[in-house]
Amino acid sequence: MSIPPGSGWWIGLPPAAGAAVMAAGIISVGLHLTGHEPSSLVALVLAVALWLVLAADFTARLLGDRGRFRTEADTPAALTAVAATTVIGTRLSMLGWQTVAAALLALAAALWPGLLLNVVRHWRRRMPGVAFLGCVATQGLAVLAAALADAGDYDWLARAALVAFCLGLVLYVAAFLRFDLREVVGGAGDHWVAGGALSISALAGSKLTASPVWTGSAHTVLLNVTLAVLALSLVWYVVLLTAELRHLRPRYDIRRWATVFPLGMTSVACLSVAGPAGIGWLRPLGEVLLWIAVGAWLLTFAALLASHLNARLGSGRPPGPGTTAR
Repeated sequence: MSIPPGSGWWIGLPPAAGAAVMAAGIISVGLHLTGHEPSSLVALVLAVALWLVLAADFTARLLGDRGRFRTEADTPAALTAVAATTVIGTRLSMLGWQTVAAALLALAAALWPGLLLNVVRHWRRRMPGVAFLGCVATQGLAVLAAALADAGDYDWLARAALVAFCLGLVLYVAAFLRFDLREVVGGAGDHWVAGGALSISALAGSKLTASPVWTGSAHTVLLNVTLAVLALSLVWYVVLLTAELRHLRPRYDIRRWATVFPLGMTSVACLSVAGPAGIGWLRPLGEVLLWIAVGAWLLTFAALLASHLNARLGSGRPPGPGTTAR
């Protein structure tokens, strides 16, 4: 990525920087669910601040550099704009800010179809983990829609969330068929989205099963699908963590934020499924996984600062969150 001399790190960030918003946002959700409200609010402030920076940069490219905008809109990472917006909206809904959350849902829903179609048209064989962002963005819509439906008793929104949930699962299968499994041992960080996409699917399922709209056999099917998806996400977690420990990749890379997000999302999925499913041990498991995610966030942030310092000493121009360390 080329940044004009004298420009700040916030100028020209790549779409993949949206994963940093997603990571901070989902950790904020997890800390809220476990009763650590002050820390949760700090994480939320960080997520919102970076979201505003990225939104301003997104708008500037849309209005002033249409060529670059179209090029980046064709990449799977562009869907972090949708996913990050839904994560922020979900956390704000938990604070009771339903009007703001609804506005963010409307914004994400407006961005989603165009970006998704562009991305799907450019799918290819042997893709990295960002291929799963189509599922993540769609399930993010399902999560936020279900949260707003529950807060406002909007049955139609709950049904829309179910449609997004089902479509997200279809997109997961389509992405998996194109995923390069060699990324598990050689990926730069976004390979973790293979598991994180299932975790956010389980979170969406937990929101739907907790809704009074679904009863009887419909509720039973939703619950069973949610549990199956959560189980698969935990399998991915073990596989990916084992690969990380055997094939260490310590250098900073922007795609490492796409590792932190699935770590946090898996913990939140466990915490959220525990209640509707009546499986008590999922909550302590979710708490353990949450602190692993917090630790990963801190390590990634420390690596970013180290990269920033090394670049300043080496070239006199520091990189931002969107720069890959070499």
